[in-house]
Amino acid sequence: MKSSVNYLGTYLTILLIILSSDGIVSAQQAGQCTTKVSNLPAVSELKGFRLGMTIDQVKARVPQVLIPKPDQFGVIKTTINPFYDPRIDTSTFEGVRTVSLDFLDGVLTSLWIGYDSSPKWPAVENFVQGVSQSLQLPNTWTSSKSHGLQLKCADFQMTVTMVARGPSFRIEDLTAEEVLLARRQAQADQEPAEESEPAEELIVGDKNSKTYYSKGCEPSKPISETDLVVFKTREEAEKAGFKLPKVCL
Repeated sequence: MKSSVNYLGTYLTILLIILSSDGIVSAQQAGQCTTKVSNLPAVSELKGFRLGMTIDQVKARVPQVLIPKPDQFGVIKTTINPFYDPRIDTSTFEGVRTVSLDFLDGVLTSLWIGYDSSPKWPAVENFVQGVSQSLQLPNTWTSSKSHGLQLKCADFQMTVTMVARGPSFRIEDLTAEEVLLARRQAQADQEPAEESEPAEELIVGDKNSKTYYSKGCEPSKPISETDLVVFKTREEAEKAGFKLPKVCL
């Protein structure tokens, strides 16, 4: 009886530990990433950027960044090339080739960092293992359409591929992507359907009788192939000396 009580106590203790983490432990063990983008820590791999930053915050990070006007959907896209712009402090971009930033309504929703080749990350698997540890995420990446690896979490997604022998890392806000898709669909629904061009009127002439026929007035009997001629317009038929028969007037 005593051993049964001890076993039950141990079981309840384990259960309380799992529940105290709001179910995150069990979900992570099941291969799911339940982390939200707002809970991601600041890590060196992100080079001082994070999803949710405002344009002003990005400018504070890199004052030289060029911010174009938003498009009709509120999207802004820009790129930073640290080692091609002498004004940028490259000491904070070690190992980085390029940084691509996407904003929606003035908020950073997609961050794409291209790294130089490095013995530290000889393959995609090495990079995802390192970034998973840094961001405190489960290393449960799956294959992506871009021949890399992908990890989908509560409201964001990360993708890693190898470009020019260096890892290319992208993290994007899935909620923002849904908003953008909805806006594009709403505009498509409002656009009037393109009216189909009217079919060209078929004008046929009879060389024997020097008459022509158009839609709504057809010859009483088929025109022989030797006497059949086709015109593009009535004007063209009349210039050629053909006339409408009296029954068509």
